[in-house]
This record gives sequence, C-alpha cells and structure tokens, in this order.
Amino acid sequence: MQIGEAFISSGPNAAHINTVLGERAGPAGTAWATALATPTPGHQRFAVIVRPGVPVQPPTLFVNKATFASDEHGLLHWGPAQAGVATGVTRAVREGVIADPADLVLVCAVWVNPAADDADAVYRNNAEAAFVALRRGALGEPTATEIDQALPASNPFFTAPE
Repeated sequence: MQIGEAFISSGPNAAHINTVLGERAGPAGTAWATALATPTPGHQRFAVIVRPGVPVQPPTLFVNKATFASDEHGLLHWGPAQAGVATGVTRAVREGVIADPADLVLVCAVWVNPAADDADAVYRNNAEAAFVALRRGALGEPTATEIDQALPASNPFFTAPE
C-alpha cells in the first residue's frame, strides 16, 4: 500500500490531498468499497470520472474533507476538484508513477476550502496535488530523516514553537 500527501499553492484555492493506493483484493479495496457504501451528511463520496461514463483508472474514490458549505462549494468538488484529481491520476499512470492500475484502487481525500473562488485554480492545484501525492507515495517520501529535519511542525494554520 502506498500513502501520499501534497499541499499545493496557498490561499483559498489551494489543494490538500491525501492518497491511499493499494490492491483491490486487500485493505485498500475494502476501505474503498466501505467508504463508497457509507456516506455521511456533507460527505458524498464518489468515483472519479474523466468524463461521464469514463471512470479514471485505477478506480479512484473522491472523499471530501470539508463539509459542503454551499451549493457553489459542492460544485467546486464535483467539477474542478474532481477533474483535477482525474487529470493528476491519469498523469501518474501515463508517466509510470502507477505502473499497472489493473488490480489497484485509490482513495483520494480532497480539501476544497469553502472560501475557494477560482474554479480554474482549484482544478490546476488539485491536478498537481493528486500527481505529487501519488509520486510521493510511490517513492516512500518523505523519509524519517526528512521529517525530522522539517521540525518544528508547521502548516498553513499553525506553526509550533521551537
């Protein structure tokens, strides 16, 4: 199983994606099917498509991290964020980051800020974040040494004291 993460850009149109890529017959497949079958209010998981009738390969489950704050916020998930994920996953297959998608599934947890206001930026940032997260998962990045060197912990919302 490969686990990846990427945070691309800044501001309200930034993308933060976590990925879990694994075998259909293993724990990732079980998680994929269970998550799809158990939606919760505000979190409508769905299979990512390149276009209607053309699901991305490997089958990719879109899991929204933010509860839909409005119809517009929901449309940013269903539209540009989903298209970005489809593009990033397809690029990962095309460039060999995912060597053979036939027996794999992908769970992709996606953050779209309720304040996002630029559909094109949401698309671009999610496309890049999906690709980078998958590449990091494939390479086993970051290493324990890289993590230790990154301390103190910091994210767009908080920086830990040294």
